[in-house]
Amino acid sequence: MPKNQKLQTKFVEAVPVRDFYESFKGPLELDCVAGDKGLDGMIRERSLNRPALAVTGYFKYFASKRIQLFGAGEMAYLRDLKRDEEAKVLRDMLERKVPCILVSRNLSPSKVMLELAEKYKTPLIRSPLKSKTITTEATLLLEEKFAPRTHIHGTLVDIKGIGTLICGESGVGKSECALALIERGHSLVADDLTHIQRLSDRELIGTSAELSRGYMECRGLGIINIAELFGVRSVRLRKGIDLVINFVAWTPGMHEERTGLEENTVEILGLKVPTMEIPVRPGRDMARLVEVASMAQALKLMGHDSAKEFNERLIANMAEKK
Repeated sequence: MPKNQKLQTKFVEAVPVRDFYESFKGPLELDCVAGDKGLDGMIRERSLNRPALAVTGYFKYFASKRIQLFGAGEMAYLRDLKRDEEAKVLRDMLERKVPCILVSRNLSPSKVMLELAEKYKTPLIRSPLKSKTITTEATLLLEEKFAPRTHIHGTLVDIKGIGTLICGESGVGKSECALALIERGHSLVADDLTHIQRLSDRELIGTSAELSRGYMECRGLGIINIAELFGVRSVRLRKGIDLVINFVAWTPGMHEERTGLEENTVEILGLKVPTMEIPVRPGRDMARLVEVASMAQALKLMGHDSAKEFNERLIANMAEKK
């Protein structure tokens, strides 16, 4: 990654209920049955809340910023209450401005619940999925919506399962290198500008803008469609970032890594990613070097470090000769 490139991190503090509903309507089979005037409300936490204690009237530590998931237990409890008691519990909950109520198993809301959802403009959404399934799926989907994100000027390629981000100054040869890698059977994820999200606080996922997905700009050729030229397998929608390679223009006397013992990292969205610097000069097969670097990183992930292994053999050999 060029030293003068400053990353601008975008943190998502809230997700509109409408965005959640429209984005996940298909995967979660959602249906808004009341309170649709409140779809512009905001979800401020990425997990769901089971209001088991709240329906009994206990609201201490109530997670009002989360989606409230009503399962079979909560709905059965409300059905056993008298109308006034049910109305009081739901009113106390809705007055705390919960973003929405999600009912699992397509359970039928009572008239009181429907009326209060409309009155307080709180979306009441149903799904045929089980509570456990909804909790798992919705949490994963919300995790992506709330994920911190940034973008880096670089080309992301999937090389034998290793997400390799090729960075460098404009015109240094990133796209040409990526094109040679694609010709060898590897896949393009993003060209020139890579959008990155940090998921689950332990993984960086790179993708491209939807408009430019599958396209590449090559100087002298212009814009080319990678999928049409090399087939659909040559394009990936997203990939984890395992290695960052920075191309730098070679100058006489510059420092070049010779042993590989020095391990460098670059910080992206708070996570450290292995990185290496490769000088660019005429006659070097940059695609081959990047390919080998990625395979060497794959070996490291499996516990094999060639440089360290050779260094240990060298030290052992020297000790034997003493």
